[in-house]
Amino acid sequence: MARADRDNREDSDLVERLVHINRVAKVVKGGRRFGFAALVVVGDGKGRVGFGTGKAREVPEAIRKATDQAKKTMIRVPLREGRTLHHDVKGRHGAGRVMLRSATPGTGIIAGGPMRAVFESLGVQDVVTKSNGTSNPYNMVRATFDALARQSSPRTVAQRRGLKVSDLVARRSVVEGGGASKAAAEYEAASGE
Repeated sequence: MARADRDNREDSDLVERLVHINRVAKVVKGGRRFGFAALVVVGDGKGRVGFGTGKAREVPEAIRKATDQAKKTMIRVPLREGRTLHHDVKGRHGAGRVMLRSATPGTGIIAGGPMRAVFESLGVQDVVTKSNGTSNPYNMVRATFDALARQSSPRTVAQRRGLKVSDLVARRSVVEGGGASKAAAEYEAASGE
């Protein structure tokens, strides 16, 4: 019973955003039969997000199917200071190409349509995006997820290279022209190390 309570509590924390509904018609002897396809993005606002699609004869059933799929396919995305991305990244899926850039505090979510829904569900407050190529919402969302999957935090990069996070952040600040020790201290204070 405890697991069901935990699942219900997690579901109540999730932000669900309906991105797109497509209506299709099948012509039959008596007229037209309508079907609906839904694209839904689900996130917890703290770094986890997923998307799903569902098809049904009725809109609510299509949305329910899409939401269930989105909850099953959630991914965790590392965020800097809980508000923006760690680094700029590009993603693509089919003809959809997107570019995501980290932004300074107060920038807001500069993104259009389907990409905005992903970032609002993810809990990002500052990001600048550009979509090149198709405006098909399915491909835009998949390209955005491709880019988010490529996102890595300084902690994971440091583990992969066998370094300390402070060494890695110090290098980044030297490249950017800032003070090495100051940047390392700021990152350690923000990440709680």
